[in-house]
Amino acid sequence: MKVLYISPENTVGTLSLWKRAHEELGNECSFITLYPSKQQYDKGICLNLPLIHTSPWYIKSRHLYYQQYRGKLGDYKEKNGFPPIWQPNSMFENWYFGFRDWLWHFKIEPLIKKLKLLEYDIFHLEWGLEFYRDGRFVKRLKELNKPIVCTYHGQDLRTRGVIPQIDKYASLNLTSELDLLQKHPNINYLFLPFDTKQFLPSYQLNKPIKVCHSTTNRHYKGSNTIIPICEKLASENENVEFILIENRSHSDTLAIKKTCDIFIDQVHNRGGWGYGMNSVEALSLGLCCVTELVNEYVEFIPDHPFVNITGDNLLNTLKNLIDNSTKILEYKKKAREWVVNKHDLTYTAEKLYEYYHEKGWL
Repeated sequence: MKVLYISPENTVGTLSLWKRAHEELGNECSFITLYPSKQQYDKGICLNLPLIHTSPWYIKSRHLYYQQYRGKLGDYKEKNGFPPIWQPNSMFENWYFGFRDWLWHFKIEPLIKKLKLLEYDIFHLEWGLEFYRDGRFVKRLKELNKPIVCTYHGQDLRTRGVIPQIDKYASLNLTSELDLLQKHPNINYLFLPFDTKQFLPSYQLNKPIKVCHSTTNRHYKGSNTIIPICEKLASENENVEFILIENRSHSDTLAIKKTCDIFIDQVHNRGGWGYGMNSVEALSLGLCCVTELVNEYVEFIPDHPFVNITGDNLLNTLKNLIDNSTKILEYKKKAREWVVNKHDLTYTAEKLYEYYHEKGWL
């Protein structure tokens, strides 16, 4: 069997993991990205296409544009609908994507022929996207009766919505974000894959105890709540050191995380209901992980290893942990055991192939 992933970028390295998982199961797998990851993950077959990237000016310009149509929240404003549906907000936006599709086809069409992409058996579309916004490639796949899997990771469904020309042809929809189960009538949950075997966690505590927070988007992580609280705690307690990890490469981020004891993921649930790859890495490293979980997540994973907090009780919760170091050690050990059982690549691959079997693709 040949499996192909198409994605704007290899966002948190999951494409590399899925490739390995499929190959370990005796199948062929490739992934194509539209532009390189700024975190320097393997870019696979990278097209380096124009008019799409993650540079700060591009993201800011897009946000300012959407403020004209969505109000102050702009690109952060969540859409209504079940599922939310993407539509161009203006004639300019409609022209933009039409022009981009036309420009891109000069590079994409020769690639489809050269790499014989239509000979693959299963197609995974990360972020619910293919090469073209008008869905012309997916339409070809449907005509050939090819299975199409759309995977949504968060803001793609929350603030953009499904691309109707793609959504109508999807054979299977997947997500690792619990709240997205309430945003699409036909979507299934799959834990994020991770190679937990790459780390050997340490259950020794530092002196002073090191608390870290890693962010690439302060709005979504609630960082402007977390950072002042941690700085206050560190300034008042000589047994605490706070480390902010921001604008660092992924390898640097991991290296810093490894040296820490407590990891704070997010508050306010602006970027999901609890945790993502940031926490999965920290759990694998055996860190005590602190985040805000909504009741739905607590019910979904009642055996979770997280210290559940809100922005209001974060300071007191951290103080209680610092004063009771044995509790930190308990959470560290539970973190490692839980993430191996839920997120290890072997487990997540088995679950993905269960979905394949249910669809009759194997």
